Amino acid sequence: MNKQTSSMGQSSVRLASLVGRTVMWLFLLATALLTLFPVLMTLLGSLKSGAELMTGGGDILPKTWLFSNYAEAWKQTKFAQYTWNSAFLSIMVTIGTLLVAAMAAYVVERRQFPGKSLYVGVQAATMFVSVGAVVLRPQFDLMVKLHLNTTLWGVILILISAHASTFFILLTFLKAIPRELDEAGMMDGSSFSRNFFRIILPLLAPGLGVTGLFAFRHAWNEYILPLVFTMTNPKLQTLTVGLANLRYGSSAAMQIHLMMAGACLSIVPMLLVYIAANKSFMQVTAGSVKG
Repeated sequence: MNKQTSSMGQSSVRLASLVGRTVMWLFLLATALLTLFPVLMTLLGSLKSGAELMTGGGDILPKTWLFSNYAEAWKQTKFAQYTWNSAFLSIMVTIGTLLVAAMAAYVVERRQFPGKSLYVGVQAATMFVSVGAVVLRPQFDLMVKLHLNTTLWGVILILISAHASTFFILLTFLKAIPRELDEAGMMDGSSFSRNFFRIILPLLAPGLGVTGLFAFRHAWNEYILPLVFTMTNPKLQTLTVGLANLRYGSSAAMQIHLMMAGACLSIVPMLLVYIAANKSFMQVTAGSVKG
């Protein structure tokens, strides 16, 4: 009787485990499909003609595979120039954000100073209170006074200032770095700032990789600020602004197929950045699971 009861109990456990794994995989599969479906439709749409998208866009596969859409999108948007502008903007924003946020986090973690709690509170408030377009005009007026309204540097400074999430992520990483390392550096004659660049910054590499990926993605996808700051200088337009201009051609005809082709091309740099930062991202994920 006991053996029969034990066998039935084990069977119930195995059945429950099987059901649990099945539900988990079904959920993951559904999530993956919902995530990848828009990308797949954009990729397939980029290989269709404009007429096919407008009239027969319901068909998943293109009737005629038009790879020439990519060449046309590259030509019409001055893709090389706009890609360079986006890359310059994103790289400068990433470097500036990481440097400013890492230094701020280091000072907050290692030093006591008046108004420290207020500073951390203000940083937290900027993460949860989004004013969006409300501050766009004051930001533009400020850049006009600094004579940065006709360059991408005005956009870069504004995007660097939105570093609160990076600040808190790096602050968490700094809490895990022993203070004894700072003390050992001080005993060797290093200054506070030298300790940061020689000892602390290299140890922050995994956190910098992850936050750098987020900062680069945010800058790369930014649309409103580059649009406003480059209205009088189209040569400085970023890729997101240039792709939006593909919507209508010279004859005012819709060019959704070219927009999709340009969107697919614009994904490539982000994929390369993700591959470069993937090692740091995996290290952070593995560390959080292990902890």
